[in-house]
Amino acid sequence: MRILILGLNYAPEAIGIGPYTAGLCKHLAAKGHELRVIAAKPYYPQWQIFKGYRGGWIRTHENGVDVLRCPVYVPHHPTGLRRLIHHSSFAISAFFPMIAGAVTFRPELVLTIAPSLIAAPVAGLAAKIAGAKSWLHIQDFEVEAAFATKLLDETNLAARLARRIERAIIRSFDEFSSISPEMCRKLESFGIPTDRVTEFRNWAEIEAIQPLRRPSSYVTEWNMATQHVALYSGNIGNKQGIEILIEAAERLRHRDDLTFVICGEGPNRAELEARASGLTNVRFFDLQPKERLGEMLGLATIHLLPQKADAADVVLPSKLTNMLASGRPVIVTAAPGTGLAREVEGCGEAVPPGDALRLANAIGELLDNPETWSRFAAAARERAEAVWSRGQILERFTRRIEERVPPRSARRLIDRKWLPFKKK
Repeated sequence: MRILILGLNYAPEAIGIGPYTAGLCKHLAAKGHELRVIAAKPYYPQWQIFKGYRGGWIRTHENGVDVLRCPVYVPHHPTGLRRLIHHSSFAISAFFPMIAGAVTFRPELVLTIAPSLIAAPVAGLAAKIAGAKSWLHIQDFEVEAAFATKLLDETNLAARLARRIERAIIRSFDEFSSISPEMCRKLESFGIPTDRVTEFRNWAEIEAIQPLRRPSSYVTEWNMATQHVALYSGNIGNKQGIEILIEAAERLRHRDDLTFVICGEGPNRAELEARASGLTNVRFFDLQPKERLGEMLGLATIHLLPQKADAADVVLPSKLTNMLASGRPVIVTAAPGTGLAREVEGCGEAVPPGDALRLANAIGELLDNPETWSRFAAAARERAEAVWSRGQILERFTRRIEERVPPRSARRLIDRKWLPFKKK
């Protein structure tokens, strides 16, 4: 099968959506499918184009996949308006390559990843030109998440219009998938038939990330002087509500056995460091290399996963998967009954979003109860192996694609190189 993919984020981005899109493409290519990917230049989570990717369009061949990286506007301090321009610039720069791919490559399937939903109509048009099935995979409900994080005001007429446009774009596709049961049900609430919706989870690297039975190498490298570490690792942005960690650290500053470690990058990091000024039990570090992810996650006694209240069922943080794989308890900020709370049930705790006192108490109680800690830690690893296995998830999704997209006998109209851009 020929598959044309449109996705804003792609490897070598180490966190967020990029690794999952790249992992899917690598798996499909290994199964014998022919793939073409249109992606933005890598920029996340630093919000600046990576070194070596400056300039115009760049074509590469990676793990059996042809990838064209498009220039894109990247704001250093992303606001609601700047994000809109950011996503729009990708839609514009990806337009010609997608149409060219539709004509010359003649895919049977055009798959697009949201975000960016603004670029999704380009994929829909390419599918129509190619006579292909269109498939929308939702990693984030962008408009709903913007409401949840206050980037958009629900009382604003333009914001309400954005919600209607989001639903119209989503309904225009043939097939759908998303990363959690709650997000799949949200798709169905838009009037999409259940048989056209597939659950396609982000996976954990359960082979590469194993529970450490010894002290992490970061204990020495970072001169960790306390017995316990409460760790947050990932993007420092609007959806996380991460400021609650600083409030919890302040309430637990009397504990000389605990350090809060925030390991990440993003637009809100400078503000967060300013909030933590004067707290000796909070330390900040940059994101670490992917090959050391297991060591870094193994530093944690407890993983912390803050999330704003209204975002619990419109996004499912991909970082959760590897937290569980590391065999450490996870404390999330999520209301009872939400998807995020259910994901950690039995292997961690959920406390109300925005309640720093409850978060601090949950951390302290778990540290002081080794039996509960051990039970949660073992269950976390078991959950990762049962639910978040990379191989099982990719095999199920591949079979679903092959079932829903029958092969087409028509061949490409123009048999030549699919895009005339310079190969890197």
